[in-house]
Amino acid sequence: YDINEGEVCIDGVNIKSIKLSNLRHLMGVVSQESILFNDSIYNNIKMGNPSASKEEIIEASKIANAYDFIMQTKNEFETNIGEKGDKLSGGQKQRISISRAILKNPDLLILDEATSSLDTESEKLVQDALKKLMKKRTTLVIAHRLSTIKDADEIIVLSEGKIVERGNHTDLVEKNGVYKTLINLQNIS
Repeated sequence: YDINEGEVCIDGVNIKSIKLSNLRHLMGVVSQESILFNDSIYNNIKMGNPSASKEEIIEASKIANAYDFIMQTKNEFETNIGEKGDKLSGGQKQRISISRAILKNPDLLILDEATSSLDTESEKLVQDALKKLMKKRTTLVIAHRLSTIKDADEIIVLSEGKIVERGNHTDLVEKNGVYKTLINLQNIS
């Protein structure tokens, strides 16, 4: 997206000065709606890194907590997941998307409401996978479900498009402001 004012920088470099293909190479995205194709589980994961070996794809699926359910499908990694992954549950789709992001191993990871539409059991598996994926990389997490961001180094709270608070979970809870109110509403400690 193009912005109307200000600038977006990565390591102090305005992204407008970076070739789009290079910028996309740096990023991995896991969004609320998984982008999946009418193809095998294997090929959907492999899109994260077309030169990956079968062993790397299997390892990515294990890290993403997807391996066990994949092995229970009729044709395992060769199972066709249907148009937009419609043969899979919401949690399974997310774990395939996370497997793909793990395989890509991006410098910048963007998680856009990655757990918002999941049931409690799926959310736990997906959050465990996301924690593994977020290690040792810059991650931008967009979330209304605050359990997803509780462990972040820095949380930025927006209200009506403006930054109203910023800090880590503990600092923001102690401020007793907007974040604390949201935490209380979601029963998170």
